[in-house]
Amino acid sequence: MTIALTIAGSDPSGGAGIQADLKTFSALGAYGMAVITALTAQSTQGVSDVFPVPADFVKQQFDVLINDSNIDCLKIGMLMNEAIVNAVAELLSQNPLPYVVLDTVMVAKGGHALLKQTAIDVIRQKLLPLATIITPNLPEAAALLNCPEATNESQMQQQGQALLQLGCKAVLMKGGHLPGDECPDFLITSKEIIRYATRRVNTNNTHGTGCTLSAAIAALLPVLPLGEAIKQAKDYLSGAIANADRLHVGKGIGPTHHFYRWW
Repeated sequence: MTIALTIAGSDPSGGAGIQADLKTFSALGAYGMAVITALTAQSTQGVSDVFPVPADFVKQQFDVLINDSNIDCLKIGMLMNEAIVNAVAELLSQNPLPYVVLDTVMVAKGGHALLKQTAIDVIRQKLLPLATIITPNLPEAAALLNCPEATNESQMQQQGQALLQLGCKAVLMKGGHLPGDECPDFLITSKEIIRYATRRVNTNNTHGTGCTLSAAIAALLPVLPLGEAIKQAKDYLSGAIANADRLHVGKGIGPTHHFYRWW
C-alpha cells in the first residue's frame, strides 16, 4: 500500500487543497495523510481570507507523521509564506522522501494571492532542488524565473529547461493558459522532452485541477515510471473534469469529480 502525504492548505469547499489531494489519493489507491499549512475561508466563488498555520506547528504535524509511518510520496501545495517554506525545506532536508511533487501554488483562480512574494525566492533556492518534479502553470513558471509568461509551446519548453537548471529533477510545464482547443503540457528532464495534450473540456467547473493533477502524480510515482505516472494522472484528471458538470456544488467555479469512476 502506498502512503501519500500532502503538505498544503485547507479548502473548506472540498474542491482544492488538502481535500482535493486526499480525494485524489483515495481514488488512485493510496492512503492519504495531510499536514495543513493554512486555513482558508473559501467557496466556489473565491477565497475571502487566509489564516496561515505557524511554521513550528507545520513542523510538528510533519514530525509526528514521519516518526510513525513510512511515507512513500509527498505532494507539496500551498505554503503561504517564507517561514513555512523554510520549515518544509528543513524538514525534507532532514527527512528525504522517495518522491516529492512540488505544485508551486501562488494565486487562486479568483485572483487571491496564496503565496507571499518574499517566499518565491526561498522556493526557488531551497525547495526546487529537493523536488522530484515541479508542476508550474505558465504564470507560476514566469514568477519563478522572473520573466514574461510563455505565450507558445516553444517558450514553454525553454522555460521548463530553465527551471530544470534550478535543481529539480523534472518539470511538468502546464499549458492550460494557452488559447486553443488543446491543453499542451511538457515533461522536461535532463534526458527528454515529452509532450502531452488533452482536448479542452467546455466546463466552468475546474476548481482544484492543479491540486488534483499534482496529487495524482505523487500517488502514482511509487508504482509507475515518471512518464507513465504523468500520463495516467492526466487521464484521471481529464475524466474528473469531463464529469464535473454532474456535480452541483456552489454558485461559482465548481470542483472536478474526483470519484467519477464510482458514482
